[in-house]
Amino acid sequence: MSNVVIFCDFDGTITKKDNIISIMKQFALPGWKEITNDILSQKISIQSGVQKLFSLVPSKLKEEIIEFVLQDAEIREGFKDFVHFTREQNIPLYIVSGGIDFFVYPVLDSFGPFDHIYCNEATFDEERITIHYPHACDELCTSQGCGCCKPSIMRKLSDENQTRIVIGDSVTDFEAAKLADVVIARDFLAETCDTLDIPYSSFETFTDCIEIVKARL
Repeated sequence: MSNVVIFCDFDGTITKKDNIISIMKQFALPGWKEITNDILSQKISIQSGVQKLFSLVPSKLKEEIIEFVLQDAEIREGFKDFVHFTREQNIPLYIVSGGIDFFVYPVLDSFGPFDHIYCNEATFDEERITIHYPHACDELCTSQGCGCCKPSIMRKLSDENQTRIVIGDSVTDFEAAKLADVVIARDFLAETCDTLDIPYSSFETFTDCIEIVKARL
Protein backbone atom coordinates (compact mmCIF):
# COMPACT_ATOMS: atom_id res chain seq x y z
CA MET A 1 0.00 0.00 0.00
CA SER A 2 1.26 3.45 -0.89
CA ASN A 3 2.08 5.91 1.89
CA VAL A 4 0.08 8.49 -0.07
CA VAL A 5 -3.64 8.96 0.53
CA ILE A 6 -5.86 11.23 -1.59
CA PHE A 7 -8.97 13.15 -0.53
CA CYS A 8 -10.74 14.51 -3.60
CA ASP A 9 -13.65 16.94 -3.81
CA PHE A 10 -16.55 16.31 -6.21
CA ASP A 11 -18.47 19.46 -7.22
CA GLY A 12 -16.31 21.76 -9.34
CA THR A 13 -13.39 19.34 -9.04
CA ILE A 14 -14.37 15.96 -10.48
CA THR A 15 -17.19 17.74 -12.29
CA LYS A 16 -16.47 21.00 -14.08
CA LYS A 17 -19.50 22.70 -12.56
CA ASP A 18 -20.72 23.04 -9.02
CA ASN A 19 -23.78 20.80 -9.29
CA ILE A 20 -25.56 22.36 -6.34
CA ILE A 21 -25.41 25.78 -8.04
CA SER A 22 -26.63 24.20 -11.31
CA ILE A 23 -29.53 22.57 -9.45
CA MET A 24 -30.45 25.86 -7.79
CA LYS A 25 -30.41 27.74 -11.10
CA GLN A 26 -32.68 25.15 -12.66
CA PHE A 27 -35.08 24.18 -9.85
CA ALA A 28 -34.93 26.44 -6.77
CA LEU A 29 -37.45 29.00 -5.66
CA PRO A 30 -36.20 32.62 -5.41
CA GLY A 31 -33.64 33.43 -2.72
CA TRP A 32 -30.91 30.91 -3.46
CA LYS A 33 -28.40 33.47 -4.79
CA GLU A 34 -28.42 35.40 -1.53
CA ILE A 35 -27.88 32.20 0.46
CA THR A 36 -25.01 31.18 -1.82
CA ASN A 37 -23.34 34.56 -1.35
CA ASP A 38 -23.67 34.22 2.43
CA ILE A 39 -21.97 30.79 2.28
CA LEU A 40 -19.09 32.05 0.12
CA SER A 41 -18.55 35.09 2.32
CA GLN A 42 -18.74 32.79 5.40
CA LYS A 43 -21.59 34.78 6.93
CA ILE A 44 -23.34 31.45 7.51
CA SER A 45 -21.92 27.95 7.89
CA ILE A 46 -21.78 25.56 4.95
CA GLN A 47 -24.10 23.20 6.82
CA SER A 48 -26.72 25.85 7.45
CA GLY A 49 -26.39 27.24 3.93
CA VAL A 50 -26.85 23.94 2.12
CA GLN A 51 -29.89 23.15 4.27
CA LYS A 52 -31.40 26.51 3.37
CA LEU A 53 -30.66 26.06 -0.33
CA PHE A 54 -32.39 22.69 -0.60
CA SER A 55 -35.34 23.93 1.46
CA LEU A 56 -36.09 25.95 -1.68
CA VAL A 57 -36.40 22.81 -3.86
CA PRO A 58 -39.59 20.68 -3.99
CA SER A 59 -39.05 16.99 -3.12
CA LYS A 60 -41.24 15.86 -6.01
CA LEU A 61 -38.47 16.94 -8.41
CA LYS A 62 -36.01 14.26 -7.21
CA GLU A 63 -35.95 12.13 -10.38
CA GLU A 64 -35.98 15.17 -12.62
CA ILE A 65 -32.98 16.59 -10.74
CA ILE A 66 -31.04 13.32 -11.06
CA GLU A 67 -31.67 13.23 -14.82
CA PHE A 68 -30.65 16.87 -15.09
CA VAL A 69 -27.35 16.37 -13.23
CA LEU A 70 -26.47 13.26 -15.24
CA GLN A 71 -26.86 15.27 -18.43
CA ASP A 72 -25.45 18.56 -17.14
CA ALA A 73 -22.43 17.50 -15.08
CA GLU A 74 -19.30 17.40 -17.21
CA ILE A 75 -16.54 15.19 -15.83
CA ARG A 76 -13.17 16.94 -15.76
CA GLU A 77 -10.70 15.61 -18.33
CA GLY A 78 -8.45 12.81 -17.18
CA PHE A 79 -10.56 11.66 -14.22
CA LYS A 80 -10.98 8.11 -15.50
CA ASP A 81 -7.20 7.84 -16.02
CA PHE A 82 -6.61 9.35 -12.58
CA VAL A 83 -8.81 6.71 -10.92
CA HIS A 84 -6.95 3.99 -12.86
CA PHE A 85 -3.60 5.49 -11.81
CA THR A 86 -4.51 5.46 -8.10
CA ARG A 87 -5.56 1.81 -8.37
CA GLU A 88 -2.35 0.84 -10.14
CA GLN A 89 -0.33 2.56 -7.41
CA ASN A 90 -2.52 1.20 -4.58
CA ILE A 91 -3.25 4.75 -3.43
CA PRO A 92 -6.45 5.11 -1.38
CA LEU A 93 -8.76 7.58 -3.15
CA TYR A 94 -11.54 8.96 -0.99
CA ILE A 95 -14.24 11.16 -2.49
CA VAL A 96 -15.17 13.78 0.10
CA SER A 97 -17.98 16.03 -1.02
CA GLY A 98 -20.24 18.74 0.24
CA GLY A 99 -22.63 17.43 -2.41
CA ILE A 100 -25.65 15.24 -1.81
CA ASP A 101 -25.86 11.46 -2.17
CA PHE A 102 -28.81 11.37 -4.57
CA PHE A 103 -26.79 12.97 -7.37
CA VAL A 104 -23.16 12.25 -6.34
CA TYR A 105 -23.53 8.45 -6.52
CA PRO A 106 -25.22 8.31 -9.95
CA VAL A 107 -22.57 10.58 -11.52
CA LEU A 108 -19.67 8.52 -10.08
CA ASP A 109 -21.24 5.12 -10.70
CA SER A 110 -19.38 4.30 -13.92
CA PHE A 111 -15.97 5.22 -12.43
CA GLY A 112 -16.14 3.14 -9.24
CA PRO A 113 -15.92 1.32 -7.03
CA PHE A 114 -14.16 3.82 -4.75
CA ASP A 115 -12.63 3.19 -1.34
CA HIS A 116 -15.45 5.26 0.01
CA ILE A 117 -17.63 8.22 -0.92
CA TYR A 118 -18.33 10.68 1.88
CA CYS A 119 -21.11 13.17 1.22
CA ASN A 120 -24.30 14.59 2.67
CA GLU A 121 -27.65 12.81 2.42
CA ALA A 122 -31.13 13.85 1.35
CA THR A 123 -34.63 12.70 2.21
CA PHE A 124 -37.73 13.49 0.18
CA ASP A 125 -40.64 12.71 2.52
CA GLU A 126 -41.41 16.37 3.24
CA GLU A 127 -42.66 18.95 0.74
CA ARG A 128 -39.11 20.31 0.30
CA ILE A 129 -35.82 18.40 0.18
CA THR A 130 -34.26 17.83 3.62
CA ILE A 131 -30.49 17.51 4.00
CA HIS A 132 -28.79 15.36 6.66
CA TYR A 133 -25.16 15.35 7.75
CA PRO A 134 -23.80 11.90 8.68
CA HIS A 135 -20.16 13.05 8.64
CA ALA A 136 -20.18 15.63 11.40
CA CYS A 137 -17.32 17.70 12.80
CA ASP A 138 -15.14 15.98 15.39
CA GLU A 139 -13.92 17.71 18.55
CA LEU A 140 -10.80 19.00 16.76
CA CYS A 141 -12.65 20.82 13.98
CA THR A 142 -12.37 24.58 14.33
CA SER A 143 -15.44 25.32 12.20
CA GLN A 144 -18.18 23.13 13.74
CA GLY A 145 -20.54 23.72 10.84
CA CYS A 146 -18.88 22.04 7.87
CA GLY A 147 -21.72 19.69 7.03
CA CYS A 148 -19.60 16.95 5.51
CA CYS A 149 -16.51 17.69 7.63
CA LYS A 150 -13.52 16.99 5.41
CA PRO A 151 -10.77 17.51 8.03
CA SER A 152 -12.60 15.19 10.46
CA ILE A 153 -12.77 12.52 7.74
CA MET A 154 -9.06 13.01 7.02
CA ARG A 155 -8.17 12.52 10.69
CA LYS A 156 -10.27 9.36 10.79
CA LEU A 157 -8.80 7.78 7.65
CA SER A 158 -5.14 8.85 7.72
CA ASP A 159 -2.31 9.78 10.04
CA GLU A 160 0.72 12.05 10.13
CA ASN A 161 2.98 9.31 8.77
CA GLN A 162 1.11 9.42 5.46
CA THR A 163 1.33 12.03 2.72
CA ARG A 164 -2.18 13.47 2.69
CA ILE A 165 -3.15 15.02 -0.64
CA VAL A 166 -6.24 17.21 -0.98
CA ILE A 167 -7.70 18.05 -4.39
CA GLY A 168 -10.37 20.73 -4.46
CA ASP A 169 -11.74 24.01 -5.70
CA SER A 170 -13.98 25.72 -3.15
CA VAL A 171 -14.66 27.06 0.33
CA THR A 172 -15.68 23.55 1.44
CA ASP A 173 -12.10 22.35 0.81
CA PHE A 174 -10.24 25.04 2.72
CA GLU A 175 -10.16 23.44 6.17
CA ALA A 176 -9.01 20.16 4.59
CA ALA A 177 -6.28 22.01 2.69
CA LYS A 178 -4.89 23.37 5.97
CA LEU A 179 -4.48 19.78 7.20
CA ALA A 180 -2.95 18.43 3.97
CA ASP A 181 0.70 17.80 3.12
CA VAL A 182 0.00 18.48 -0.56
CA VAL A 183 -2.77 20.74 -1.88
CA ILE A 184 -3.88 20.55 -5.53
CA ALA A 185 -6.19 23.50 -6.08
CA ARG A 186 -8.09 25.61 -8.55
CA ASP A 187 -10.63 28.44 -8.53
CA PHE A 188 -11.78 29.69 -5.09
CA LEU A 189 -9.51 27.32 -3.13
CA ALA A 190 -6.44 28.46 -5.09
CA GLU A 191 -7.34 32.11 -4.48
CA THR A 192 -7.76 31.46 -0.75
CA CYS A 193 -4.44 29.60 -0.57
CA ASP A 194 -2.78 32.55 -2.32
CA THR A 195 -4.27 34.99 0.17
CA LEU A 196 -3.17 32.96 3.20
CA ASP A 197 0.21 31.80 1.81
CA ILE A 198 -0.71 28.10 1.81
CA PRO A 199 1.49 26.27 -0.75
CA TYR A 200 -0.40 24.47 -3.51
CA SER A 201 -0.11 23.13 -7.05
CA SER A 202 -2.69 24.32 -9.54
CA PHE A 203 -4.62 22.03 -11.89
CA GLU A 204 -7.09 22.22 -14.73
CA THR A 205 -7.33 18.52 -15.59
CA PHE A 206 -6.77 15.26 -13.72
CA THR A 207 -3.84 14.62 -16.06
CA ASP A 208 -2.21 17.51 -14.16
CA CYS A 209 -3.11 15.78 -10.88
CA ILE A 210 -1.47 12.52 -11.99
CA GLU A 211 1.82 14.31 -12.62
CA ILE A 212 1.66 16.17 -9.30
CA VAL A 213 0.96 12.95 -7.37
CA LYS A 214 3.69 11.05 -9.24
CA ALA A 215 6.21 13.60 -7.98
CA ARG A 216 5.28 12.67 -4.38
CA LEU A 217 5.65 8.90 -4.73
